[in-house]
Amino acid sequence: MSRTLVIGDIHGGLKALKQLIQIAKITPEDLLIFLGDYVDGWSQSAELIAFLIELKETHQCIFIRGNHDELCYTWLTQKTYNVDWIKHGGQATMNSYAKVTADELQAHLSFFENLINYHIDNQNRIFLHAGFTNLNGPHREYFSKLFYWDRTLWETALSVDSKLDKTDLRYPKRLLLFDEVYIGHTPVTRINKTVPVNAACVWNIDTGAAFKGPLTAIDVDTKEYWQSDPVYQLYPDECGRN
Repeated sequence: MSRTLVIGDIHGGLKALKQLIQIAKITPEDLLIFLGDYVDGWSQSAELIAFLIELKETHQCIFIRGNHDELCYTWLTQKTYNVDWIKHGGQATMNSYAKVTADELQAHLSFFENLINYHIDNQNRIFLHAGFTNLNGPHREYFSKLFYWDRTLWETALSVDSKLDKTDLRYPKRLLLFDEVYIGHTPVTRINKTVPVNAACVWNIDTGAAFKGPLTAIDVDTKEYWQSDPVYQLYPDECGRN
């Protein structure tokens, strides 16, 4: 039976993704929704993008745009970058692109250009990298960069009192729009977790692969999840974003 699997932030950890594909026994019948941040961290960002391009030829894939993907694309196309990007994994990405040919680069640019900001399925579930701020939903968002930079949706979900009824006027309106929201962006290692965390209707699948955590895939219907080894163990001679 086909599954809908959501995969968290990878950050250049191709070894972890390959391991996860084996552990979760992913097949071409599964729908794979990647939540973005494919690059910046471990040493295989360019190789990971090449792998994802090939994967889409054999598997059903939806690729969401992450903030690190946008930063990488800006560097690739404009040769400019923010100094903070270098500090947060950008240097490893720059190094990984040193041996990419011109033809390969064009394919990578197309990959980045075709990323989408969010996906809504027919069960009223939304998948995006970070969040949205408009109380009427993402289709009314004024600033598209918030789809891959916002942290307030996750912070709001964490702060909701579990005893607060959804009919209460104090209940955050953004959390009433969708039955479930799947995000990455803010690693749950910040709250000392390394597994998917559910707060209100929000599921955070960024389990800290760029730091000391594993890469995670979750079945959105059953909530069963699978994880790679802690990614830093797969790259023992590297720092990632630590």
